[in-house]
Amino acid sequence: MAKTKSVYVCQSCGAESPKWIGKCNSCGEWNTFVEQVIHKSPSKRFEARPGERNIPEKITQVQTDRLQRYDTHNTEFNRVLGGGLVPGSMVLIGGEPGIGKSTLALQIAIRFGAPVLYVSGEESPQQIRMRGERLGTLDEQTLVLSETSLQAIVMQIGQMKPSMVIIDSIQTLYSEEIESTPGSVSQVRECASQLLRVAKQTGIPVVLIGHITKEGNLAGPKILEHIVDTVLQFEGDSHHIYRILRASKNRFGSTSELGVFEMRNDGLAEIANPSEVLLNNQAEELSGSAVAANIEGIRPLMIETQALVSTAAYGTPQRTSNGFDIRRLNMLLAVLEKRANFHLSSKDVFINIAGGLRVDDPATDLSVISAVLSSTVDIALEKKICFAGEVGLSGEIRPANRMEQRISEAQKLGFGTIYVSSFNDKAISNDRFDINIIRLSKVQELPKHLFG
Repeated sequence: MAKTKSVYVCQSCGAESPKWIGKCNSCGEWNTFVEQVIHKSPSKRFEARPGERNIPEKITQVQTDRLQRYDTHNTEFNRVLGGGLVPGSMVLIGGEPGIGKSTLALQIAIRFGAPVLYVSGEESPQQIRMRGERLGTLDEQTLVLSETSLQAIVMQIGQMKPSMVIIDSIQTLYSEEIESTPGSVSQVRECASQLLRVAKQTGIPVVLIGHITKEGNLAGPKILEHIVDTVLQFEGDSHHIYRILRASKNRFGSTSELGVFEMRNDGLAEIANPSEVLLNNQAEELSGSAVAANIEGIRPLMIETQALVSTAAYGTPQRTSNGFDIRRLNMLLAVLEKRANFHLSSKDVFINIAGGLRVDDPATDLSVISAVLSSTVDIALEKKICFAGEVGLSGEIRPANRMEQRISEAQKLGFGTIYVSSFNDKAISNDRFDINIIRLSKVQELPKHLFG
């Protein structure tokens, strides 16, 4: 007879315990353990018959076929995936509520050009149609199913045999074989495993939409990210119109690519050249604004950095940053105080990356310092200059990687001058580019070049 036993599983991190405990020893959360019944069948001795088991083979003799990817008819989405959807793959899309995950998934379903099963556990078919009409187009090959039972969804996939399946969202599904609530660690793990098995057996690509926690991580067990083939993350402020789609894991392509979208009334619009829309096109020159020649993934982006420096009104100076690491900002301000004799300890400093984007490129340092200096002396920088360089603690300006790509992007957008590190490759000279390249070695040299 089958043996029955129960374990207690933490619904926050998935840790198991033979008895109920109040506080999880793994993640520190309280009252998260839920009893889960396990049916264990008696083990049987397995004897393989000839031809029933795989045999090892030389790696040089393994047959490989060229991956035939499906075109999603979305250039930016294809770029992040590495060229399109791979048959039998599983893609997980995460992001904050309202950032555009469901909108992007429905756009892909409508434009796919083949039968797509769109499964929603959060919206009714009427709501999905209203969103499709807002996007401006509908397709009869997009089949909508409002269901949360995993067994019912798998049965529909077997009967319909669609070209792609979209699940919105994985946290709303439940398996009747697991005695826990939808969204729990055990339910998410079981549902993802079953869908992966269906994808690999049938060759149908599956796109999962996932919720995130308040810390910004994907909700559910970490094994969810290990199960899927590709993990995509939507970034951007929901109050701004620009969105960035990054790949943190991709078994069939590079994780260096990123897609840029603009949220409009009719859905997410692809942005082929993000630099042109992210820059300020005002005719008037304003102090506290500098342009950084950044590299996001493998794409060059010209991003506007804004700074405001004012006298502290309440005694303790404020340091506020949107889209830029606040700890790195404090370090750069200390470098300016120590190395360039700019007294900012009694000033409020505010930094903003235009467009609601978040940047991590160290080469943004030079533009941030330039914007702070411009706001401090209240002198506007010329509109046709940009910056690319990392700043060290001793005030040295360190070289940025892939400088040729940054300079080419600046030249293409009409910039006349770019400030770089003097330690960059000497092969990068004015003879090769139709742009004035100014090399600096220390932060102390920057105010003289900018303001004379």
